[in-house]
Amino acid sequence: MTVKQPSPGDLEPIERASRDEIAALQLERMRWTLRHVYANVPHYRRKFDAHGVHPDDLRTLADLAKFPFTTKQDLRDNYPFGMFAVPRERMARVHASSGTTGKPIVVGYTLQDIDHWANLVARLIRAAGGRRGDMVHVAYGYGLFTGGLGAHYGAERAGCLVVPMSGGQTEKQVQLIRDFQPDIIMVTPSYMLVIAEEFEKLGLNPAGCPLKVGIFGAEPWGEGMRAEIEKKMGIDAVDIYGLSEVMGPGVASECIESKDGPVIWEDHFYPEIIDPETGAVLPDGQEGELVFTSLTKEAMPVIRYRTRDLTRLLPPTARSFRRMDKITGRSDDMLIIRGVNVFPTQIEEQVLRDPRFCGNYQLVVSRAGHLDELEVRCELRPELTGKTTPEQRAAAARELQHRIKTMIGVSTQVTVMDFDTIPRTVVGKAKRVIDERKKDQG
Repeated sequence: MTVKQPSPGDLEPIERASRDEIAALQLERMRWTLRHVYANVPHYRRKFDAHGVHPDDLRTLADLAKFPFTTKQDLRDNYPFGMFAVPRERMARVHASSGTTGKPIVVGYTLQDIDHWANLVARLIRAAGGRRGDMVHVAYGYGLFTGGLGAHYGAERAGCLVVPMSGGQTEKQVQLIRDFQPDIIMVTPSYMLVIAEEFEKLGLNPAGCPLKVGIFGAEPWGEGMRAEIEKKMGIDAVDIYGLSEVMGPGVASECIESKDGPVIWEDHFYPEIIDPETGAVLPDGQEGELVFTSLTKEAMPVIRYRTRDLTRLLPPTARSFRRMDKITGRSDDMLIIRGVNVFPTQIEEQVLRDPRFCGNYQLVVSRAGHLDELEVRCELRPELTGKTTPEQRAAAARELQHRIKTMIGVSTQVTVMDFDTIPRTVVGKAKRVIDERKKDQG
């Protein structure tokens, strides 16, 4: 893998700005955003008034802590368009979440919002090593999901040639990658592994494909998954962060020369880390819940939006903006097993430490009487399937069980399965957790 080092001409001036310059821009844009929502979004006006705060109370960036949080429930309560800050005739597009756990979250964009979005995704593509003239294979889903169109517009803005493949049709994904010879792929990390497996099923070496860089987001993934993808595909795997409620892909991105955590594009999004229980703002470097305030969104700004993602803010390295650490999990995805807090990515890390297992795994939570049980299902690599004795499987299961107990502190049942037994994702995010306790309660 050849890492492309950026030249000064590859960076926007704000990516090299001083901390004082960044803070001054943030304060100016934050004041505009607070006034904009107070004047145009009844929900925010009511909430600000109830908390006894007014946009004019923001004199420093620290004053943002006086303002109330926005939650996913606020967005659902105002479904579909109650959080929009501009009239319908100024809107250019809407996106929405799947709504599998309730009403979908609807987000809107003006033409200026889409312009900013395209610029920021172009910026992340450059940060990942992409350059004008590169071919980008987009395997994020298109439609109401923000991933496909967000990546598409940004790649075009970066001067790249876009292959708008979308998700699914895995064999065709492989065919087009082989035929078109793209430089970059944008996709979820779990589906990248599915594509790699399809190469192998067809008798092809995925590491021999033309791809040089993978830009991966839309689901939490750890360093073990990065190592697995880079080894299988022979590419640089770059982490990006985004969420529909704030914009979509392009809120933060790793730089290929450092790969040390996504750089938050702080000229458009102001980050905070809070204590998930008390809501108190925590200092940089301390882990807590990530909160975002948009600074330039016209159609649907968000004020102190609680993402539920757990991470910490880190000092700048490759760019002038602060970074965020890898997402350790989501506060609403956290499993509590017999009093122990468990995140799927913690289990993933232990599974991928064992060279006998591939990257596909699943957690099944059930209840025996009054006690929770956690089963970890993992698959043997294809070359070991059919060649591993029952005794060897049992030994591998015991070793993984021991590592999970030692490193995470939870007892598990480990089931070692043949390759390609656990269902694969075909359009995007993998279903890592099956919580059968909810069925029992229902």
